[in-house]
Amino acid sequence: MLQTPQVIFSDSYIAVINKPVDLPIHKNSHMVHDAPYLTKWAGEYFGQSVYNVHRLDAKTSGIVVVAFDPKTAGHLTQQFERREVSKRYYAIVRQTPGAAGVLDKPVMNKKKGKLVPATTAFKTIKTIHTSIRYKEFDDISLSLVELQPKTGRWHQLRQHMALERNDIVGDNQHGDRTLNHIAEEMTNTKRLYLHAGQLKFVHPHTNAEMVFDSLLPLEFNQLLTTCSVDIG
Repeated sequence: MLQTPQVIFSDSYIAVINKPVDLPIHKNSHMVHDAPYLTKWAGEYFGQSVYNVHRLDAKTSGIVVVAFDPKTAGHLTQQFERREVSKRYYAIVRQTPGAAGVLDKPVMNKKKGKLVPATTAFKTIKTIHTSIRYKEFDDISLSLVELQPKTGRWHQLRQHMALERNDIVGDNQHGDRTLNHIAEEMTNTKRLYLHAGQLKFVHPHTNAEMVFDSLLPLEFNQLLTTCSVDIG
């Protein structure tokens, strides 16, 4: 059952919403006619037209900004296209990518069917030891990492982590399905462990810097707590 979106901020021009996992931002051709999506919910909630300005996968939870008129939407979209918006994500991944660093590797562009340049900065926040064993992996660790995409490619964070073999837990498209199944069985929760935790941009009408944060979903702490073992 889908959770209800939460409005973090709104004024006459924009709304910032905490999107639950598995809720698409806008309608697409693969959805049934009455399927829920964020802009539909927001339009009903605010009683007016709502315009999407950036992408966030349905399987990713976290912060989304929408606009109430085309002009405002255009200004915000330009900020995203010029890479003037700061985005910070949190993910739980297999093993650890290291303390901190930058991944500068091409990823696949879905529409063009070819590799395109992509850059992601990462920082490991916490690593836990588990008793999970499968395939060639023995007593693997799981890490909570902070990810900052410097480019905005399709599934960039998921692809970059998979290229490093630090697959994001719950990613059945690019990641490790065996680990995903184990995590689901241990927690009785099925989701992609990727969360848009912070969004920073300039308000298109007031020119004020806007910074919004979203707490980690409870499922993240549940996974880390359930899988953690003491090796001391």
